[in-house]
Amino acid sequence: MNTVLRCCTLLLGMLATTAFAADEPALLSGQTLYLPVYSHVYHGDPGKDGKPAQTLVSTHVSIRNTDPQTPIRLVSARYYDTQGKLVRSYVSTPVTIPPLGTHEMFVPRTDTAGGSGANFLILWNAEAPANPPIVEALHADIREARTLMFITTGQPIKAR
Repeated sequence: MNTVLRCCTLLLGMLATTAFAADEPALLSGQTLYLPVYSHVYHGDPGKDGKPAQTLVSTHVSIRNTDPQTPIRLVSARYYDTQGKLVRSYVSTPVTIPPLGTHEMFVPRTDTAGGSGANFLILWNAEAPANPPIVEALHADIREARTLMFITTGQPIKAR
């Protein structure tokens, strides 16, 4: 019985160690991230023209280096519209983001070129494996009578 108990304890210990190792994020040398953004959001019921109301929003993109020791390099940040057409590039030359530093970009509320299905493709790399950045977009329309704010988050995709 003692042998069975020791084997079960050993097996549980191995499973726990494997589970904790799987939960720990991997260090990477680079990624391509897809970040959904909006120049406007639809709301309400369709009007006489069959279209719902829309509210313009500004977009504040934040690229946060989560690594406490390793700088990362923002290689490109390309902004695409709802049809997938490149609108503009926000990074003309690579930008180094220091450990725990942040790089920010801004799309004004009056810039409607992206549409409701706009997105960024963000490419980063590092000379040494690093914790991947957190990439978010804060969308806002702040007025005296109301405030609209929401966040979207970048997702890694396979580069092609």
